[in-house]
Amino acid sequence: MTAVALHPDRRRRSRAVAVALTSVLAGGLVVAATPAYAASTPEIEPTFQDGLSQAVFTKVASEWINEEAWVESEVDSDRDGRPDLVHIDVSRVPQTADGLKVPVLMEMSPYYAGGTEVTNWGVDHEIGAPPTEKDAWPAYTPTNRTSPRISGSLENTWVPRGYAVVHAEGLGSGWSEGCPTSGGLNESLAGKAVVDWLNGRATAYTGIDRATEVTADWTTGRVGMIGTSYNGTLPIGVASTGVEGLEAIVPVSAISSWYNYYRSNGAVRAPGGYQGEDLDVLADYVYTRFDQEICQPVIDELRANEDRATGDSSPFWDERDYLADAENITAAMLVAHGLNDWNVMTKNASDLYEALKANGVPHQIYLHQGGHGGNPNDTLLNRWFTRYLYDVENGVEQLPKAYIVREDRTLTEYPEWPDPAMEQVKLKFSPAATADGVGGLSVSRDGSRATENLVDDASIRATTLAAAETSPNRLAYRTGVLGTPLRLSGTPSVSLELSVDRSKANLTALLVEYPATGAPKIITRGWADVENRSSSAVTEPITAGTSYGFDFDFEPKDYVFSAGSRIGVVIMSSDFEYTVRPAPGTELTLKPSASTVHLPLVGGMGALQASLRTAP
Repeated sequence: MTAVALHPDRRRRSRAVAVALTSVLAGGLVVAATPAYAASTPEIEPTFQDGLSQAVFTKVASEWINEEAWVESEVDSDRDGRPDLVHIDVSRVPQTADGLKVPVLMEMSPYYAGGTEVTNWGVDHEIGAPPTEKDAWPAYTPTNRTSPRISGSLENTWVPRGYAVVHAEGLGSGWSEGCPTSGGLNESLAGKAVVDWLNGRATAYTGIDRATEVTADWTTGRVGMIGTSYNGTLPIGVASTGVEGLEAIVPVSAISSWYNYYRSNGAVRAPGGYQGEDLDVLADYVYTRFDQEICQPVIDELRANEDRATGDSSPFWDERDYLADAENITAAMLVAHGLNDWNVMTKNASDLYEALKANGVPHQIYLHQGGHGGNPNDTLLNRWFTRYLYDVENGVEQLPKAYIVREDRTLTEYPEWPDPAMEQVKLKFSPAATADGVGGLSVSRDGSRATENLVDDASIRATTLAAAETSPNRLAYRTGVLGTPLRLSGTPSVSLELSVDRSKANLTALLVEYPATGAPKIITRGWADVENRSSSAVTEPITAGTSYGFDFDFEPKDYVFSAGSRIGVVIMSSDFEYTVRPAPGTELTLKPSASTVHLPLVGGMGALQASLRTAP
């Protein structure tokens, strides 16, 4: 970075490309690759082999150029009358001081300065009657040891390969100004400001006093973003602004809709392991800037607008739905997610990926068997960033779109996700032969008009109810035994016809694998509020004892049911780990003959019937 007087001439100079290469990819594809940017004078230049950037620059961190700056955004979210400043640090190779221009990999996070002590909301209450207060926590005293160095993440891998690494502190955290809003537009615009600065369109300063401007004359302006969880969510928000220069992002276990993180079909539903957390709680946690008073009104507004009473979506939540602006996204995207992530659930990745496909954005997806987090392997990442930040024609567009770590831990390539051979298969419920037992799940309906009841008891966990052969607190339905493995790829759903003996209730469905021996495994879950049967945005009161239809999705999944197992669906009311937990006693009455489950099976109905026919 170069410090200059105020109001500098921000005209940028371009350099001609001086590097060409030939890479040979899998399958014998040969392509000539011409990077878009390189310098002609440095002794060491960006180098590529087999379409991948090579670590040819110094790996010694003390030899890198390390600097910090404060980038001026276009928002004033702390309402102090001045644009919010975003605190960043930069690490780049010494050759950039001699004219080499390099692209940027950027991670933005509200977590670099740690977090405050917070208290989650209580969830043991009647639906629609949340507490209005929660326990206070000790006053936070910021330490914020993030200046001049914010983080060392990404540097050892990418700086030697010819990328500058930029870390940016989220608004309201560390040395950044502004206020945290848990996904609000101000947070996306803060990240956009950094990309703008890297392209000469925004102002940055050497200090928070705004006395001396600094420019990024060492970069090509091509920017990639990567991060996990909140750090992966911010890149999606920035991409949704359509900012020029953001060429590629890799969101890992990231949120594409904050409503789908804290709510589900009108139900107040927690991310796994964080019962009672909400937008205001997270904002309180990441609010680590030195001024601990200025953002209190902003966080109070979050608390007032998040609406834990109805769980309805609203314009407040719409602001935090990045897919509403999906048409603005042009950044090539490698989406990564754990198939067993119950914190940021798979709907966030699946909905994002469908939007990318619909809008013709370059895309790939990496799904693995772990939970929250889990980057694609280094080759996938390197190929992605080399293609879109160095503009090396390495054939990535011709490679398979989906990479899935299978149950046996092998990385398997597929042409797309969900699998193009997937077809939705409708299976019908039939009532249990004995009271509180297990009913059937089959292609044909048995014609019975019997109804079945369950009584809500939020204290009983879903795993217990799924494993119980009989229980008054759940209804269960299973297929016959599978003779061959059967793969599910995509989003299952249920259509239920039921009544409730009162005006409010949670509704939960589980998709379960019942193995030949051993405990059943919950594959995926879905939740709904019975007062949101038509829309997550509209509360429609129900009449006790009147039957209604409820259609809702499970969380998307890619899973192989084993030979010898049965596919099961469990219907229950409250879910101890995820939903509000009212007092026991609510009774739900289901009409099995009018209820179905839809399963996205590879090979469709033919594959299912063949598997059932070959069972011993």
